[in-house]
Order: sequence, then structure tokens, then C-alpha cells
Amino acid sequence: MYTTPLSIITIIAEPVLEDRLVHDLRRLGASGYTISDSRGEGSRGVRASDPPGVSIRVEVVASPEVTDRILDLLAADYFPHYAVIAWLSEARVVRGEKYLTR
Repeated sequence: MYTTPLSIITIIAEPVLEDRLVHDLRRLGASGYTISDSRGEGSRGVRASDPPGVSIRVEVVASPEVTDRILDLLAADYFPHYAVIAWLSEARVVRGEKYLTR
């Protein structure tokens, strides 16, 4: 089966950032995203929030160019000010051409 090499960016962030993140992701070329609630503890322990420890997990499948733009924005505008972490994974996506339109 034919697959397209793409990137997956995963972002864990404070729930209050959801609307802003979605706006930025779309503006930077993401054709879509998935958001789910997540819980956990990082190097700084459990983050104080209501309820404690709850975050959002945002996942975007996109071209390397789009994921690079997203990582650059996160590093400049989010990392210095908010509890946000992100990582990049490579994937081979069936019907990947859907993600190359932007």
C-alpha cells in the first residue's frame, strides 16, 4: 500500500491555551488536528491547575515544513511563558496527500 512520509507533532499544553493553539496551528498551515484531555507529571511535578494535573494533548499530521513552522512558533511564543512541551515523530501515512494541500 502506498504511504506518504509526514510528521506528527504532539503538543502537551495548559487547557487555557486551546483556542490560541488551534488558531495558530491553522494559520501556520495545519489542515486539521486532534485534541484530547491528558494527565501526568513532568520534571517539575504535577502542574497546579483546576483540576490538578489536567492538560490537553494536541496532535497534528503535516508536512515537515508545516511542523517546523509550528515548532518555531512554540519555541518563540509558548515555551518561555507556559507549561508546554512538544515532540516530533515521523510517520508513513495512508492517504497522506490530504495533508499536503497547504
